[in-house]
Amino acid sequence: MAWQSRSGSPSMPWLEPELNDCLRELAADDVRAVTIIPIGFVSDHMEVMFDLDREVAATAAEVGLEMTRAATPATTPDPEFVAMFRELIEERLEPDRPRRGVGTLGIRPDACPAGCCSPA
Repeated sequence: MAWQSRSGSPSMPWLEPELNDCLRELAADDVRAVTIIPIGFVSDHMEVMFDLDREVAATAAEVGLEMTRAATPATTPDPEFVAMFRELIEERLEPDRPRRGVGTLGIRPDACPAGCCSPA
């Protein structure tokens, strides 16, 4: 697992390990091919396309790695992916509509309920 950028404001440090550094380490360990999966993004946009398709691809080529990048989910719309967004929108348009949850944490409110957070 490696990162292509920081999370948060520009004053925050980049997340580590950095993807280009990992590619160099993998090549040094005689790895010959990698697949890059942009898990933090639902669609291709300039950050994904520039960082991964240009900079990371250039690093992979420089160190002799064959690189493949997996598509982001919205690049080739999947009917289930689109249906998820439709369901989320419909839930907000119809507040009494039952909501589905995934995982063990249950369904969370869209905003903090009254009295949830202490005043600062």
